Amino acid sequence: MPPESPVPAAAPAPAASLLRSAFGTAPDGSAVACWTLDSGAGVRAEVLGYGATLRALHVPDPAGRADDVVLGLPALSDYAGRHPYLGAVVGRYANRIAHGRFTLDGRTHRIPVNDRGHALHGGPDGFHRRVWHAEPGPGNGPEAAALRLTLHSPDGDMGFPGALDVEVVYRLTGAGTLSIDYTARADHPTPVNLTNHAYFNLAGAGRGGILGHTLHLDAAAYLPVTAEAVPLGPAAPTAGTAFDFGAARRIGERIGDDDRQLADAGGYDHCWVLTARDPAGAPRRAARLADPASGRCMEVWTTEPGIQVYTGNALDGSLAGPAGRPYTRHGAICLETQHFPDSPNRPEYPATVLRPGAVYRSRTEFRFPHLEAPSTAAAVPDGSSGPSADGPSRDASSPLPSPRLG
Repeated sequence: MPPESPVPAAAPAPAASLLRSAFGTAPDGSAVACWTLDSGAGVRAEVLGYGATLRALHVPDPAGRADDVVLGLPALSDYAGRHPYLGAVVGRYANRIAHGRFTLDGRTHRIPVNDRGHALHGGPDGFHRRVWHAEPGPGNGPEAAALRLTLHSPDGDMGFPGALDVEVVYRLTGAGTLSIDYTARADHPTPVNLTNHAYFNLAGAGRGGILGHTLHLDAAAYLPVTAEAVPLGPAAPTAGTAFDFGAARRIGERIGDDDRQLADAGGYDHCWVLTARDPAGAPRRAARLADPASGRCMEVWTTEPGIQVYTGNALDGSLAGPAGRPYTRHGAICLETQHFPDSPNRPEYPATVLRPGAVYRSRTEFRFPHLEAPSTAAAVPDGSSGPSADGPSRDASSPLPSPRLG
């Protein structure tokens, strides 16, 4: 009997990694880094210290061809200039506060207005224009890449009361799920509402529009708004309307309906009221976005009560990505998990006031179910040189080690 051949050892599973590279200098003179979170299996995210910004998210299609599915900008000077919050963490209060004014515990506070007479995303100098401190996050290692960003917002910042310390942790698992955990603590009562303002196009950033994407929302009601995008009052049912995404359908199917809500906004720019939250506080699904052409699919899971859907109505081609492709109207969709707009002035909405001793916690996950299907295809680069065709040059350094915890 011939001797048995030795069984070859199984190839080690790809390891996640975290890399840091220089990206530029902020207007205040601070150095800004770009951090690359790599799942080791084809999904790769780039996060900037400026604005805690998700600059890129490379995701393979079912055949293994990767492309960047979020809108980003070429250089730090572009982020420091005028742009519609591309990929930034916005705060202290995401979405709008009517007339830039609210009353808390008997005292009226005023926030600088920056959108048709209202305060949007924390005011003109919100968290999207700050340089965050960045370092490897808890649990960073071969199973998941993690990045922690922290920011101190002083008392009176943009008119908000109390000092606020914010922590945001991006985590990319080996399975390709990108999560964002938000934590905040305040020394005086203050409203807090944080979200990420990424613009998604599952066909690839700048590769046409998203009106052919399909969208399913786990919601049966939405908040109608004024022509200035401030809620009119109670939620309205979506059944039978252009806002009914209870079953997946093309985003462009009814975006042109003769509906004042759509006409005023130039498309969708509304907050949907999500189904009841998990009693244990675990994330539940809020949305499922799919691009039939590429086969990519993304689910958004969150602990938040609402999701603002914005179909890039104001994108006009004046901005272009690192590859030079312009960003045109309806060229991307934002799925912003959050509390409801103008909640500080609406006692009937879920509360957004954070008080001393309490901890603000929020979690959102971006999952890619099409990657779970069996496939023998390896991830194929998206036509770039190095880890990111559109990204900054990389340090020739090894992955950063996990931080010491204790």
